[in-house]
Order: sequence, then C-alpha cells, then structure tokens
Amino acid sequence: MNAPFKRTAAGLSRREVIVTATAAGGALLVGCSPTDLVSAGSKVEVGAFGPFVKVAPDGVVTIVSKHIEFGQGNHAGLAAIVAEEMDADWSKVGWEHAPANAKLYANGALGAQLTGGSSAINNSWDQLRKAGAAARAMFVQAAANRWNVGVGELTVKDGVVSHAASGRTADFRELLPDAARVTPPEEPTLKDPAQFTLIGTDRVRRKDSRAKSTGEQVFTQDVRLPDMLVAMVAHPPRFGAKVASFDATAAKKVAGVVEVHEIPSGVAVVAENTWAARQGREALTVEWDEAKAETRGSAEILDRFRKVAAGQADLAEGEEWQAFESKGDAAAQSGGEALEVAYDFPYLAHATMEPMNCVAQLDGNKVKLTFASQGPTLDQLNVAKIVANLPGAVEIETLPAGGSFGRRANFQSDYVVECVHIAKKVGGNRPVKLVWTREDDMAAGYFRPLVHHRVKVLTDAEGYPRAWTHRIVTQSIMKGAPFGGGGVDETAVEGAKGSPYLAATAHVDAQLLTPDIGVPVLWWRSVGATHTAFVMEHTIDQLARKAGKDPVEYRRALYRKAGAERHLAVLDLAAEKAGWTTPAPAGWTRGVAVHESFGSVVAQVAEVQVENGEPRVGRVVTAIDCGTAIAPDQIAAQMEGGTCYGLSAALYGEVTLTEGRVDQLNFDTYRVLRHNEAPKVETYIVPKPAGAHPTGVGEPGTPVIGPAVANALLVINSAPVTAQPFVKA
Repeated sequence: MNAPFKRTAAGLSRREVIVTATAAGGALLVGCSPTDLVSAGSKVEVGAFGPFVKVAPDGVVTIVSKHIEFGQGNHAGLAAIVAEEMDADWSKVGWEHAPANAKLYANGALGAQLTGGSSAINNSWDQLRKAGAAARAMFVQAAANRWNVGVGELTVKDGVVSHAASGRTADFRELLPDAARVTPPEEPTLKDPAQFTLIGTDRVRRKDSRAKSTGEQVFTQDVRLPDMLVAMVAHPPRFGAKVASFDATAAKKVAGVVEVHEIPSGVAVVAENTWAARQGREALTVEWDEAKAETRGSAEILDRFRKVAAGQADLAEGEEWQAFESKGDAAAQSGGEALEVAYDFPYLAHATMEPMNCVAQLDGNKVKLTFASQGPTLDQLNVAKIVANLPGAVEIETLPAGGSFGRRANFQSDYVVECVHIAKKVGGNRPVKLVWTREDDMAAGYFRPLVHHRVKVLTDAEGYPRAWTHRIVTQSIMKGAPFGGGGVDETAVEGAKGSPYLAATAHVDAQLLTPDIGVPVLWWRSVGATHTAFVMEHTIDQLARKAGKDPVEYRRALYRKAGAERHLAVLDLAAEKAGWTTPAPAGWTRGVAVHESFGSVVAQVAEVQVENGEPRVGRVVTAIDCGTAIAPDQIAAQMEGGTCYGLSAALYGEVTLTEGRVDQLNFDTYRVLRHNEAPKVETYIVPKPAGAHPTGVGEPGTPVIGPAVANALLVINSAPVTAQPFVKA
C-alpha cells in the first residue's frame, strides 16, 4: 500500500488525529476521550511477555503482528526481529495477527492501527527488538534463579539457556513457568547487531508458504459460520448516483434468496449462498437517481487537466494552484536549451487477486468482524457510527488477504461499512458475508488517480537543469480525510517534491492543482511515486540525451551536486551489476531509473527489445538501499513482485470511463502482465552498517521499472524528443 496517514498526520499528536477523526464522525462519538478512541478495540489479555510475544507450554514462540499479512511476507521479518533478540529456535517460531486495539498495536508512524506506507518493518524495528530482548531476559533470569548463578554466566541459543561452567541447560519449554513470573525489564539490553545470527540471512523465510500451497490458509471467502447468509450489492453504474426505486419481485423468486434491502450504497440481495445472491442481484430492477453522479468520461476529464496545466482553461471556483517546491525565479529565466514535455497517467485498478469481502455479526450494538482488515482503527471508527457505539465495541478478527496494494484501507471503510449495514438489516445476530465480484471491484471500487504533468526545463551551457517549471493536475487522495487536511496533498507530489534533480536546479517553480472529480481515488502501490518517478526519470534521460551525455554519468553529476549519496550508491551498484559500460546483448537496449520512496532508494537497469511493435523486458537489475536487510529473500521477492506490478501498469494498465461508466470490468479488458512476459529480476542490496534502521520494501520496487523501460525505448526511438514518452505511462 501507501500511507493514508503517512504525511498529513505526521505533524499531529495521536490525540489530535483521533479528535479530528471524531469530529468527522458525527455526534454519536462526541464525549469520547482520546484514550477511548485510541484503544478502539476489544479487550486484550496481555500475557507475561507483553502484547507481542507468546510462549506456549511446548516452547513454541508466537509473534503477535500488528500488521496485516496480505502477501508481502512481512510476518517473516517481524518474527525474525523478535526471534533474533530472544535467541529463539527459528523452526519453533510462529505468528498471528493482533486483535484490533490501537492502544497496544498502533503503527507509531501513522497514529493508528494500520498497515501502510511500507512501514511494517520500519515501524516495528525498535519495538520488537525490545519485546524480544525483554522475553530473553526473563528466561535468563529464571534460569539464573533456578541454578543460583549470575545472569552474566548464561548464554542462549536456539531457545536453550546454558551455563557453561556447570554444563546445565534448559530450554524455553522447561523454564516457561518460572520465566512467566519474572518482571520484564523496562529497558532490556539489546543484542549487538554485529552478533546477529538470524537477521540478514536466507534462513528468514515466510511462514505461510505451506498453508497457502496446501489450501489450508483461511481467507475471508473461506469463512463459514453457522446460519451465515451471503450478500451481494447492486451498485450504481455511475459514481455518485443513489437508489431512486427498485423492484425485488423477480429477485425474491430466485431459490435461496432470503431478502432484499436498500442500503446507502445500493441494493443488497441476501441469500443462503453466493450463487443465489448473484442470481438474485441480476434479477433486480433498479432505477438510479443520477442527479449528483459523475457523467464525464476519462478522456473529457484528462482534456481539461491538459488545458489547465497549459494555461488554456480557467480555474473553476475553489480551485487554486499550490506550490510544493519553489526557489529562485524560474519564470524570469530565458535563453539556452529548453525541453518541454507532458505526461498523462490513466486511472488504474488495484486488481487484487482476492476481491473485497467481509463477514459481520451484530449483537445489539456490538459488532464482530471477520475479514482482512488493513486499517482496524479506521474500520472500527466507521462501523461504530453505524451501530451507535464506541469503537471499542467493534471486535475485528483479521485474516490474511489475497493482496491489497492500498485498496483495503480507505477513509470510508466502504465495503466493511456496506457489510455492517446489511447485517444490521438482517438482524437476529445472524452473520452475513458480503462478497464482491471482480466486476464489482472494477466498477464500484477505487482507483489510482488520473494525473497530468507538464514540465519545462531550461539547461545551462553543459546541459544540466538551471530552471525547472512543473505543473501537476490530479485528484486529491487526502481531500475529505477525517484528520489533517489543508495545504498540498503530499501523496500527489511525493517523488517530485524533494527530488535530488530539483535540489540540483537553481530555479524551481513546481505547483499542484487538485480539481474535484466524482471518481473515487485511493493510494495505489507506491502512491505518488507511481507517476512522479516516471516523470522525473524520463525527463532526466531526455535531458541527458539532448546534452549528448551518458544517462548514468548525467545522473551522477546531479547526485553529487545535490549531495544525494544514497542515490549515487544504488545507481553505481545497479550499473556495475548490469554491465552498463559494456554493450547490451544483440537486439536489446538498456534503460536506467532511480527513485526514492518510503525511505528506500531503488535503482533499476532494464534490458528491452521491441517485438512486433511491442516492448519486451528481459533482464532487470535492481539495487536497493533499505537499511538493515532483515530478510534478504523477502526483499528480493518484493522487488520482483513490485517490478512486475509496475511493469504491468506501464505497459498495459488503464481504466477508462465513458460517460461516467467504467469500461473495464475484468482481466479480459484490464490487461495485466502474463507469466511469460515477466522479466528476470536480479536484486542487490546496498550493504549498511550493522543495526541500521530498516526502511520500506513493499512499494519502492514498483515505480522505477516504468521509466527504466521508457528510457531503454528512448534509445531505440531515434526521432526527435517529443512531448510524450514512447511508452504509455
């Protein structure tokens, strides 16, 4: 995902975040103390080893993860942090999702219990190291008490405490009763990172592979509860429309259909099973009130974006340009070489393997939710409003998810709220499972925003930027957020703002415009970097080409000027491993791109050829600086997955609207990368000092591949530089 709280809430205290969230929630939450709202969850019985560590009678250590597992494998890295400090036996370490309780399990970087912004490992590093070290100290103290020796005389390895002088040993299983009675140290001594034996090794592999391979892993769609009903919802064909009237006569005649209910988002058909619910929905007749619906097509919306950016159209009431980076006087600069380019980026679907779903059960005004909750705090706040209760009355059992890429966490908790509305209509404490089809998620979900960039760069005598004028037009993801607000939407400009290229440019005029459009938008894997990386990196390659300079050397000069040492390090590593200074294989060209997102810097060199007029990507060499590499195998996997996800979007991804209706409803029309089109991805990790704070990995591999491929194609495309990149962004 991205990060809904990532920057907007960065300057807010936890109390401010909750208070502003409450203000948006309506009167029924007024009077709740910040503690009530922050705790926002079912009561949790914290064991002897704290909220993050459990030790079973058989000695198995279970790590309680406050971050959802939706395919990225973060549970392995989180478990490894604890296991390293505990010196636990890795083969006897497991994990489970934490209950919904932000007081115990809030993401400190985001101010709520929420997985996003590639922050799971980053946010948990210090916290879990202390949790593991404290648990280890308790076992060591228990052994010291039992054997009447000093704690300094004891060692721990693979869950076994040893006293070398006497030859005595005891494992965690034997010591558990005594260790559980030891008072945990408030400030445990952490292991010297130079002594790590697990972190940074290939032993850190994910723990869910067998369950997923055998089908034992339970996802929301697998949930079966006694007396459970299944629901599907007929959503309006245009965003912003409402139900005017409906006729459920035919739907109720479908075998298995129990009832039909109108809810705020549409008309729900409740049935004994999924097939009956779907057939019943197809039999519905619904009249829609489209008075406030978005009826424009995506081409029409984009046309206005282009005209506004070019100064060819007036701003609408309430619209204003906002500067996100400004220095010198770019407007006053003239003469020299100039490059003017424009970039269009379409709406994109998250296209998760598992569409949205949720199971809700209401007991009066208490709620039990069973589903893949990416943002328990958001879901609790939104559901609490429906049942007129405190967020703590909303219990959430979080299951693994088949992907998210940002989709499962939004300010409205859209599909979760929908499920609770249906369960409330059903009543009788009867569980209801809401099922969205692929078509539902494509037509009624959220998208990566449509974006237009317009860039003008004036260069100096050596061909380097001296004046950079930049305009971005896109919808705001953060507008309407229940907290923060105001100022520049950082999710729209991240990656352009703070770029080393702008740091190396004397005059910069960079501004953002966020028109109101009736299409729901949301963070999409790597958020703003999905478009800013392409714009910055492809523009730089075009500048290097105009200057007659090698694109790697051109970047090196700018990085040195900007003091961007991390960018320089990953660029050098990727170029070296790719053999940049040697000829590419016959028939192939190479392109390079570098980008920083979520605290990590990634460089990629892509080898590309054109077959039958279409680009084909063969080898991709990736270098990443992500601090301490806890699980190198997982880092490589995320670089591979992020590369394929980003390449799929760069080559094929596009959601279009015709008169407000989404045109692409499934993978037959929303093209994604095929297995035989996936490149070979090599990953190299920049060595860091032992114990360096880890940074994000889940998203930074996504935005770099598009511009790397476009830059390789730029070598093939010998035509003069034009206003559009060769590859559709």
